[in-house]
Amino acid sequence: MPKEVTRYISRPVERELWGRAAGRCQFSGCNILLYVSAVTSEAVNLSEKAHIYSFSEKGPRGWGPFKNNLSTINDISNLMLMCHGCHKKIDQDKKGQRYKSELLIRWKASHEGRVKTVTGIESDKKTHVVLYGANIGSEKSPIRYHDCVGALFPKKYPCHEAPKILSMKSELKDSNSAYWRAESEHLYKSYERNIAPLIDQDECKNFSIFALAPQPLLIQLGCLFTEKIDVETYQLHREPKGWSWQDHPADFEFIVNRPMGEVGIPVLLISLSDKVSEGRVSSVLDGLLSVWEVTISRPSNRFLKSQEQLLMFRQVIAQLMVEIKDVHGREPLNIMPVMPVACAIELGRARMPKADMPWVIYDHSIKEQKFIKAIEIAGDCNGNNS
Repeated sequence: MPKEVTRYISRPVERELWGRAAGRCQFSGCNILLYVSAVTSEAVNLSEKAHIYSFSEKGPRGWGPFKNNLSTINDISNLMLMCHGCHKKIDQDKKGQRYKSELLIRWKASHEGRVKTVTGIESDKKTHVVLYGANIGSEKSPIRYHDCVGALFPKKYPCHEAPKILSMKSELKDSNSAYWRAESEHLYKSYERNIAPLIDQDECKNFSIFALAPQPLLIQLGCLFTEKIDVETYQLHREPKGWSWQDHPADFEFIVNRPMGEVGIPVLLISLSDKVSEGRVSSVLDGLLSVWEVTISRPSNRFLKSQEQLLMFRQVIAQLMVEIKDVHGREPLNIMPVMPVACAIELGRARMPKADMPWVIYDHSIKEQKFIKAIEIAGDCNGNNS
């Protein structure tokens, strides 16, 4: 650096920086007060003046547009007020890949815009990370916590270092009736023990769900969380591999096929990952059937890309449940699902515990090569093995 350029920040610039930040850390989601001790409440200066484009050319984000005018490297436009921990975090990203200058500029603008509206309002970016895995056929379903956290960034951050784990380790197979009974009961009790107290007592009311399990259990999981709780459901994608949501596909829509007549045993087919033929239904249920179906133009296990699709699915299901109930009343609805993990959870969240008819949920057994009855869900959303 030329000798005439130093790290010294003039008092007018420092005062303006404090005013723009309202004395709070500008790292998105931190927002802590920088003039008072969180432990003793004593007056203290915890602030550091962080450069967006680095003071040193070899710094994490280089000189950027200041290369040809280094005398302005300490301007207010290139500074953020941060606590020591957040300042250290962005500068430890030596190559500037995670905390890019463009991201820091957006965070600075967002923070200062919020301060202009009302000083001290904190953007809510905290979430409880919930992991749920259960045996799927002969496979186990491990979920890597750090992969899940990566999918949250930069929209959300975990509010605790450890996730909330609802899984159980079972040697039973999903073709065994004892499996459904044990897993369903464990899921309900685990939710009551680990999640329900957070909803009632914890300051953070947002939950991010990452799950890999048989669809009946995923539906029960969604029923437990309900639509009233602030939940974001994630899907593990194959291409590119990971939990991060992708762009919404153009001209996407769900298709609802209704029965020709209104008399018969009510059945809901969810043919999203693959087509469910009515022959697979009649081989399990005897008598006259009233078959409803939610599908897409080309069913595939890779169709789900965006959160917008997930919201569309929940809206379609909620409306369809009202329609089916109007036709069949309180008669149990037989649900035969073939769909992505996230859709199964959102199907459960769309359920209205006091209003909807009882659900009898089936699972496709690889061993028996047919649908088998797995879980029944009544008003309390506590699954019971039939």
